[in-house]
Amino acid sequence: MRRLLIWAPLALFALVFALVAFGLVRPADRTIRSAMVGKPLPELAMKPLLATKPGIATADLATGKPRLLNVFASWCIPCIAEAPQLLKLRQAGVEIDAIAIRDTPEAVQAFLERNGDPYARIGDDPTGKAQIALGSSGVPETFIVNGRGEIVGQHIGDIRAEDVPVILGKLEAAK
Repeated sequence: MRRLLIWAPLALFALVFALVAFGLVRPADRTIRSAMVGKPLPELAMKPLLATKPGIATADLATGKPRLLNVFASWCIPCIAEAPQLLKLRQAGVEIDAIAIRDTPEAVQAFLERNGDPYARIGDDPTGKAQIALGSSGVPETFIVNGRGEIVGQHIGDIRAEDVPVILGKLEAAK
């Protein structure tokens, strides 16, 4: 019995070490998902950021056809990375609206000229209130909105080539 007690501290140390190592190798998912998925869009009334595109109101997103609502910023590096995928979605017939977070018209115009413009509307969210109302925790983030104006899906982070078929499938299911 005494021999077992001598090894107990080493066994306890090995157990703690294994738990710490497991936590380092496989950290917990810290993604913050929106509580708005499955609910109607919050009341949005954003003025246009650019003179060439309309702003966004909640009624604009409940037109009977599913669409994407992309939260982005011109200063966001992952937003640049997702731009080609948004253009592919637009070419596939997807309507995409956007909310520009804490941005300026000049910077957004330059961003669109460099990376392409997939957006039908761009709403100005200078303080991030609309972003918070959507339950968005960062940029880029994309919401799938059904034809009744309900959020039925969320994509956190930049949209990559492998995400395009998944998003198209979710839009088809949202009809």
